[in-house]
Amino acid sequence: MPDDEQTEPADDAATETPDDAGGRTFSPYGIASAVLGALCVAAIALGAVIWTDHRNDVDELSYQTRIMQTAADWTGVLINMNTDNIKQSLQKLHDGTVGELNADFDSSIQPYQQVVERLQSRSRGEVEAVAVEAVHHDLDAQPGGPKPSAPLPASMARRSDTVMVVATSVSENVGGKPQTVHWNLRLGVSDVDGKLMISRVESIR
Repeated sequence: MPDDEQTEPADDAATETPDDAGGRTFSPYGIASAVLGALCVAAIALGAVIWTDHRNDVDELSYQTRIMQTAADWTGVLINMNTDNIKQSLQKLHDGTVGELNADFDSSIQPYQQVVERLQSRSRGEVEAVAVEAVHHDLDAQPGGPKPSAPLPASMARRSDTVMVVATSVSENVGGKPQTVHWNLRLGVSDVDGKLMISRVESIR
């Protein structure tokens, strides 16, 4: 038979493989890997949220500790003020204030100053309890007492918190027996450029 009459073999490209014939695109292992990958991403995201919340809680507790210490220190100066150190005490108290309380310091502290001057007493005071107050109302403000200073505006203070301070001082009056004085104060503590300062003070029942 002549060479030009020989038939050509079938084209290999026409032969279909099982995969070309519509086999599965994803294997069970591929699906399992995708699910595990999604779970890992979700776990990492959840861990990041938990860590962030924990870190925020730690920072908040640290800040509350600082504002309570600031309120306790300021109150300690106030309740230990006496005729021997009244000038230095008033200056230290004034230096630790800000805002309206700082501007009207003399009138705000005058009731406490008058008591010391009138009794000619020497006081020894001690802070007994300090707590951060989240929400408060002025229903229990001491009648006739100094008007509490207005809260600092947000443009002046990063944040302001209210701190309750309970303290006791023993006043040794000249010519009289020692007298115990109970202090229940509500103080505003404001963060001004990273420095904690007293922005409000009021006596409560």
